[in-house]
Amino acid sequence: MSQTFRTEKDSMGEMQVPDWALYGASTARAVENFPIAHEPVPAAVIHAFGHLKAACAQANLDLGKLDNTIAQAIIEASNEVAQGKHDAHFPVDIYQTGSGTSTNMNANEVIANLATSRLRLRDASAAKVHPNDHVNMGQSSNDTFPTAMHIAAALAVKNDLEPALKRLYEILRGKAEEWDGIVKIGRTHLMDATPIRVGQVFSGFAAQVMHARNAADWALEEMLGNLPIGGTAVGTGINTHPEFGNRVAKALSKVIAATKEWEEFGEAPNHMAAQAAKDHFVMAHADLKTIAVSLTKIANDIRWLGSGPRCGIFELLIPEIQPGSSIMPGKVNPVICESVIQVACRVIGNDAVVTTAGLGGIGSIFELNVAMPVMIDAFLESVKLLANVCNVFVDKLLVGLQVNEQRCGELIEQSLMMVTSLAPVVGYDNAAKLAKQAFKENKTIRELVTEQKLVDEKTLNELLDPDSMTRPGGSGGGGG
Repeated sequence: MSQTFRTEKDSMGEMQVPDWALYGASTARAVENFPIAHEPVPAAVIHAFGHLKAACAQANLDLGKLDNTIAQAIIEASNEVAQGKHDAHFPVDIYQTGSGTSTNMNANEVIANLATSRLRLRDASAAKVHPNDHVNMGQSSNDTFPTAMHIAAALAVKNDLEPALKRLYEILRGKAEEWDGIVKIGRTHLMDATPIRVGQVFSGFAAQVMHARNAADWALEEMLGNLPIGGTAVGTGINTHPEFGNRVAKALSKVIAATKEWEEFGEAPNHMAAQAAKDHFVMAHADLKTIAVSLTKIANDIRWLGSGPRCGIFELLIPEIQPGSSIMPGKVNPVICESVIQVACRVIGNDAVVTTAGLGGIGSIFELNVAMPVMIDAFLESVKLLANVCNVFVDKLLVGLQVNEQRCGELIEQSLMMVTSLAPVVGYDNAAKLAKQAFKENKTIRELVTEQKLVDEKTLNELLDPDSMTRPGGSGGGGG
């Protein structure tokens, strides 16, 4: 079926726009100019623009800058955009003008056309809502796009990442409590060390996730209180009311807080910094990178502790969820752990994107950062991947994870580092000789000490009690 077009105009002249499209000439020009990724700006940014444009119209109405009828039509149309009802009309590529001007104009045109249609349903002679003069009143792409970035990022962290991290923390904390009575051998430098309780290991994992939740909170704080709106072109606030930025922030807080528990948005304390640099975004994504690093530690340790089943460590029993090989029958792999680690690889790569885009001379140049679309795309992808993989980690692995207690006990008994608790009694050098002799003769420390009658059986049992070795002071009762 052939597509029909209408002729639209912008400040550069005429453009052919598909008849079905709610956008206008500026958007059509951008679609034509940027056939690069063939991926539009993330929907979360578009929804944030809907919230933002509604708040801007409300602020302009309250300041007496915008007619009530037009303002209400813009607010209603913007709310539809915020709800995702018109995502198909936002086709502009991620790799566009670095200030996001094309997406801002896309939002202005769609909202203007929706508002105009709404008004003309009531009055066929109603004036047309203008994308620049009305929808974009008191604004610039240079302050709206970064503000939409902050809104989208804050919503993603608050609504997706923080709940996922909370779930992960709670199950790890629960495992730590459940397994606190099970002792396993510790390892440092990949070599045998002194015993540690499985609960202690998982308490460490839980603490890492608790710190990750704090990092997510910090990332959220970076987004909330630094909205660039009100700075317009270069941060000076030209063509806008001095109260505009603060009023928009309050309107946004009111709308978003109406549906979810939410901290307030705030106007950036310095608009020049907010628009000329994206340091807050770089800092916030660094927090996401830290979360990714934490997850790699947890996932990697679990996959190693579950390695085997015959020729590995095999202290943990990882749920079997799919065949692990197309050629080796019966093989099962730690695929969920591998998925977590791959997500971390992507997030760490995204951090390089965000950092580079924020660099002076690359993205941040004089009064504006001109690499914002790729920054928010990378940021939102990181949040999405981290949130999703945390939930998968919980549902597909941690819920069914078990401890192989028999294997833990066997490895403790075989470990040469059990000799550590003898050092306060026989001395460090003699203990080292015992360890080397036990290894050479393929004996356990218990067997060798018993043969040499270095201590009586009762004392030996106390010294080699693995549980007491996991507690302050150790089982030797001495220093070391």
